[in-house]
Amino acid sequence: MIIYGKQVCLYALERKEEQIKTVYVAKKNILPQALFHKYHDKIKFLEEKWAQSMAKGGNHQGILVEMSVYKQADFATIKKSHFIVILDGLTDVGNIGAIVRSAYALGVDAVIAAGVKHLNFAAIVRTSSGAMLDMPFMVAPNVLDNINELSQIGFRFYGAQMHGENINDIEVAPKRVLVMGSEGKGISKKVSAKIDQHVSIEMKHAFDSLNVSAAAAILIHRMGYAVK
Repeated sequence: MIIYGKQVCLYALERKEEQIKTVYVAKKNILPQALFHKYHDKIKFLEEKWAQSMAKGGNHQGILVEMSVYKQADFATIKKSHFIVILDGLTDVGNIGAIVRSAYALGVDAVIAAGVKHLNFAAIVRTSSGAMLDMPFMVAPNVLDNINELSQIGFRFYGAQMHGENINDIEVAPKRVLVMGSEGKGISKKVSAKIDQHVSIEMKHAFDSLNVSAAAAILIHRMGYAVK
């Protein structure tokens, strides 16, 4: 897995030494001196054109890092959590990365991606500014099985919906799951049928909705402080 961009690469180099294979440098003095010495034997210098090719046209900012393949969390670990976010049908790595970043910062224990077969983990690591590297995350082939199992062990499910109950007016269960649907289709019918309570964000002005990552951050923050 290759990631690029100064912020995410420095995050990985500072925190994930055991996963680092090669550090590709295309800009002079991009690395702090301490990290330069620490990874001296793993550093390779690149011309700009080769760095641009490795980043497939992305903004590499002069540094790329090759890491071990991202390892998904197993469900046995995830179900020991108290606060889980399920992303139902989201495919945009920018939105997923932004949600993972907010989720990690605001105390979510794990994220499950449903309704997709594959995701570009390197891209999500980048768009989450590295938070993905520390967030238990899995792609669920059959999320209904996971939902049923979580329900059996006491989790309550809250689904984001435009006409749901105002999130500011409710208390949430200690073991809780927030379900976010895609911007185009919302939560799928099969997953929506499993939701215990639909929640929304009260708008101060007449407006259709927020971006899914912005909405997720608000709901996650509120649910972190509204526990019964």
